[in-house]
Amino acid sequence: MNADADSRPRVAKRAASAGADLALESFRTDIATETKTSKTDVVTQADRDAQARVIEVIEAAFPGEPIVGEEDDALKTVPDEGPAWIVDPIDGTNNFVDGLHIWGTAVAAVVDGEPVGAAVVLPALGDSYTADREAAYLNGGEISVSETNEPELATVSPLMWWDFDSREQYATATREIVTRYDDLRRVGSAQATLALIAAGSLDGGFTNLVSYPWDSVAGVHFVRQAGGVVTDIHGDRWRHDSDGLVVSNGPLHDSLLAATRSIEE
Repeated sequence: MNADADSRPRVAKRAASAGADLALESFRTDIATETKTSKTDVVTQADRDAQARVIEVIEAAFPGEPIVGEEDDALKTVPDEGPAWIVDPIDGTNNFVDGLHIWGTAVAAVVDGEPVGAAVVLPALGDSYTADREAAYLNGGEISVSETNEPELATVSPLMWWDFDSREQYATATREIVTRYDDLRRVGSAQATLALIAAGSLDGGFTNLVSYPWDSVAGVHFVRQAGGVVTDIHGDRWRHDSDGLVVSNGPLHDSLLAATRSIEE
């Protein structure tokens, strides 16, 4: 990698911070919501404005590069070759709308489909997670995954939300957690959850679903750079189009893979 690649993590952080600051101006205000694919899939003008702001910052530094984003007419698939950017302007929009603090702006820089830098800024919490090619950080300090090695002591999250036509799978996922592990957490933002795993605040998480890249790639980079393990449901190295997403501190990974496979069974 050259100096150009080295600057991508810095641009990701700058872009995520700009988008998060703009979204924060609308937090806990009387902002109108719209629905997309379902009654619970909501979007606000803050999502659109924050994405536009993120794109503005990226294009100022790397004009013309592909940008994959959740909202509007941004690309929806990650190119297999060359540099690209992945943006979620507000990950956790339902939390944002409900006045809960756990939401953030996520930006990942990828080259040939692999992340080289990422940032998730949670402005209502005052936390900024970043990762470069060396490590992962929380508010500038290096972080690492937990050392928990006993399932009975672990706190685990179902990473994604299962739609109403998949509630049996959702029920199976939660049953696997409460019968295998100490406790369950679901915070309503996939990127925030992955960041918490990277920081050792949670021990792991899983889903059998194919995750959207804007919900996952930045956080996956945090976990790997913090010493964790990320695979698909088969135990193979995860990438943005894999089946399932299994994330752990390492010692718990086989247990989490078994829990994930139980959903399919």
